[in-house]
Amino acid sequence: MGIQKPSHTLAKIHLKALRTKSLHILFTLSFTMFINMFCLAQELPKPKEPIKPTVKNDTTLVSIGNILDTPKNIKESDSTKTDSIPKKKETLTSIVDYKATDYVRMNQRKNTTTLYNEAEVNYGDMNIKAGIIVISHGKDLVYAGRVKDSLGNYSQAPVFTQGKSVVEPDSVIFNTVTKKAIIFNSKTEQSGGTIIAAITKRENDSTLFIKDGKFTTSENLDDPEYYFLMRTAKVVPGVKVVTGLTNLFIYDVPTPIGLPFAYFPMTKTRSSGVIMPTPGQDLANDRGYFLQNGGYYFAISDYVDLAVLGDYYTNGSYGLRFESNYALRYKFRGNLSFRYENLINSEPGFPDFAKSTIYNIRWSHSQDTKANPSSRFSASVNLGSSQYFRQSINQLNLASTQNNTLASSISYSKTFQGEPQVNMSATATHSQNTNTQAVNMTLPTVQASVGRMYPFAPKTGSKKGIIQNINFQYNIRGENRIQTTDSLFFKSEMFDDAQIGALHSIPVSTNFKVFDYFSMSASMNFEENWTFNTINKYSDEDGNIITEDLKQFDRFFTYNFSTSLGTTLYGMFGKEGSTSRIQQVRHVMTPSISYNINPAFDQYYDTFEIINADGDTADEIERQEYTRFEGSLFGTPNKTFSSSMGISLGNNFEAKVRDKDSTATEPKKIKLLNNLNFSTSYNFAGDSLQWSPLRVSGGTTILKDKMNINFGMVLDPYALDNNNSKIDKFNIDNGGSLFRLTSANLNLSYSLSSKDFEGSDQEDDAAIQDNLRSGGRADDLFGKPQDFADQRLSDDDDKKDKKEVESDLYNFKIPWSLRLAYAVNYGNSTRQNAITSNSLMFSGDIELSPMWSVGASSGYDFVGKGFTQTQLRFERDLLSWRMNFTWVPFGTYSSWNFFIGISSSLLKDLKYDKRKQSDQQL
Repeated sequence: MGIQKPSHTLAKIHLKALRTKSLHILFTLSFTMFINMFCLAQELPKPKEPIKPTVKNDTTLVSIGNILDTPKNIKESDSTKTDSIPKKKETLTSIVDYKATDYVRMNQRKNTTTLYNEAEVNYGDMNIKAGIIVISHGKDLVYAGRVKDSLGNYSQAPVFTQGKSVVEPDSVIFNTVTKKAIIFNSKTEQSGGTIIAAITKRENDSTLFIKDGKFTTSENLDDPEYYFLMRTAKVVPGVKVVTGLTNLFIYDVPTPIGLPFAYFPMTKTRSSGVIMPTPGQDLANDRGYFLQNGGYYFAISDYVDLAVLGDYYTNGSYGLRFESNYALRYKFRGNLSFRYENLINSEPGFPDFAKSTIYNIRWSHSQDTKANPSSRFSASVNLGSSQYFRQSINQLNLASTQNNTLASSISYSKTFQGEPQVNMSATATHSQNTNTQAVNMTLPTVQASVGRMYPFAPKTGSKKGIIQNINFQYNIRGENRIQTTDSLFFKSEMFDDAQIGALHSIPVSTNFKVFDYFSMSASMNFEENWTFNTINKYSDEDGNIITEDLKQFDRFFTYNFSTSLGTTLYGMFGKEGSTSRIQQVRHVMTPSISYNINPAFDQYYDTFEIINADGDTADEIERQEYTRFEGSLFGTPNKTFSSSMGISLGNNFEAKVRDKDSTATEPKKIKLLNNLNFSTSYNFAGDSLQWSPLRVSGGTTILKDKMNINFGMVLDPYALDNNNSKIDKFNIDNGGSLFRLTSANLNLSYSLSSKDFEGSDQEDDAAIQDNLRSGGRADDLFGKPQDFADQRLSDDDDKKDKKEVESDLYNFKIPWSLRLAYAVNYGNSTRQNAITSNSLMFSGDIELSPMWSVGASSGYDFVGKGFTQTQLRFERDLLSWRMNFTWVPFGTYSSWNFFIGISSSLLKDLKYDKRKQSDQQL
């Protein structure tokens, strides 16, 4: 950088008056006049003998041919353009822009320019803002510093910016020619961290040399709670920091945590690197010492990454994990995880020695809705060993241990526009019971449908009447269903009992109005069932029934008919504007009657005779009926004729109440019952027990929709005999009530927090989202999940932005949250008259102080008379650090975990993790 001399620029802006010196000017003009004149006193005399010219003959031979030739156009180049002497470089290579609030003063004697108060200089990619800036033109130096007010306080510290590098020192001296600088008491932000240095030598815009510097991620730069003291360091802004002897200081107290040299990556983009492992010891399962969560991170590209992590225990146990995230903007995004663990308990030869292998695969893929409107691909996979979440040595996910089901789905759908429209989809599903270890899969399920068609609809106008509303469509569904167990998963034996089939259906329906107030619909469904799983039954000579799997193609055809009639009734009770609290009650009823006919398809049923041990043919009692389609994927043909009528009634209750706010002009609407439903049916073709039980269900929300209430019951009209078996006699005719309560249930859930009173929503927890992907709940009633494989805490910038303004007094607003869930079930189907289950689950968190928060998740089983799974949580915010302690005091998964580490993701590997795992007998 160069600063133009005052004679070139500044003098043209700032003019000063000059004093006239007449004698000097007169002398100068006279001297100039005399030296430019030539005066003679007389004429010069002529020489006596004039010099005569000498005549010589020209001996040069002239060629006539050369003279007559056409002259050539020879272009001569300017020799000054190829001058070997280099031109002098311009002093300024860019425009200098400067300003100051008070004044810009030039001192010609010292050859300096001073800018005072809110001074700023821009030159090329360099910008300096300071209280005072002094430019020394002769020495090519720029000084920037603070200004002192009348009270002796300094303000307007310099801000030196060059390129992407920003330095905030107390003062700086910059050489415009060499581009070097000396910076005093600087604070430089580097990729989330800050470097504080007493003296910094700046070589150029890409290299800094620091002596006795401090590196920290603390926000309080005047008194950081921790820092790394770097005796000597080299800083490449945005790339790296390389230091000599470095050790950790906590509140200016040195610690033995240090290294003879250190390397801090400062790149703002993702980069590959080593992930440091966590050491420890597992005493609960005698696995010895371990190194966990060590590995390597691969920043493959801007669209995909990969983290490879591993664990090793001295008794031979080990684990491997592969974690990958990928995203393509406006197209799709997802994540893929594979975890494998080889677990060994104790040592060979001991009674508690055990060995097992567990794994878990999770994949989540979502497509942007705008990427392709006619086709869509999505995936949600969570499969693996049934005992993975209960036995994993590297994960304490208490909520996932209570999950009894693992489910997966991968689907692709395509829509073919046209008239009619055609939809097609292919889906692979997986469902796994972690208790029974039963696995059900469909590989795949293929579905296709042709859009609904109205053959009698008018070409223009709306459809009216029973004929014009007749419509039909075509559907097909094909499946390859596999039922296996956890031990046979991913083995060839899992395909031995696979079921393959297809179901074709053509529903024909219509709807129309009856008496203007009733809606009636009628439908007939035709189905063709294709199957590759048929059987044959016969009796051998010993009277044993033999079932033979034929594994051949067969089909059967069925149909059924149904119709329904329904309407909606509205009722209003009370008078609007009355002085009572409840002004009006609105009741909406939706009654419905349906009728169904399912014919019997006896042609698909056969009989076989059971042979006695004596070899004689059995009598009629020993003849058995069966259908060869018992192994069919989509069920068997209907054996008995069914003609039934269904009755249902839906209810909804709302009320208008007087608002407590006297300024409100309209009454407030509240929900009394969201739904109250009754349903039963009557079988005309049945020979006994023609009425089905009356089912009642309902639900509502109260307390500003914070409490959800759901209930249900089953009422049976038939009585029981002395053996507690249902008989064909009404309970009221047997000396009882009209209905007999056989079962009932009640569920309550309540969620409340201090933010509800402040009008803000609860924050979304990433751990809860991870628990949902594992098939868990959306709350922490079973405990808050923690994954030690991903225990690197993110920056708390968002949380700090949401904190309120600190006060000298303690904040009277104590954040808290409470979640309750109560469930009770009653059973009386065989006169047991007992509460089968009755439990209360609760979870809560409270912030005792701005830095301390505690939480708990537990429950009580009133039937078993004991506490359910319990978790206690303690967390301490240490500003730049974070500490938490999680404790499961009793139960199968009793354990504890202590963690302390730096909150910033820049130093996420600087942590201490100590825990006691549960004693798991594999």
